[in-house]
Amino acid sequence: MDNDRHHPDDTPDGLTYGLLGDDTQSTPEKLDKYTGVVDWEYLKPHFDSGALIYVDPTLAITEVGQALADDDKEKIAAWLKSGDIVKPSDPHARWWQDNPQEFTALVVSPFVLMQPVRCA
Repeated sequence: MDNDRHHPDDTPDGLTYGLLGDDTQSTPEKLDKYTGVVDWEYLKPHFDSGALIYVDPTLAITEVGQALADDDKEKIAAWLKSGDIVKPSDPHARWWQDNPQEFTALVVSPFVLMQPVRCA
């Protein structure tokens, strides 16, 4: 795997960290800026810290990010209730560790959203 992917400051295509309120771009522009493709090794520290949220592939990850940025409690609660977003557990982590794949990740501090990359 490409190790540059794990060092966002070293590559223009890496996942950038920051608070959505730290710049003057619109929220959709910021969501795009803080989105990238990563592997499990990159996400694992966020899982370990409890900041990782799995987004079902039927949802647009940016829509979930927008709801978090807007603090849309109603929408987030509905997704949690339906299981469309979940906090991954240890069995999930073991699966992703043993079955490498790529994920789209979106940083909406303090959370990191993850979603399996869809095959074309």
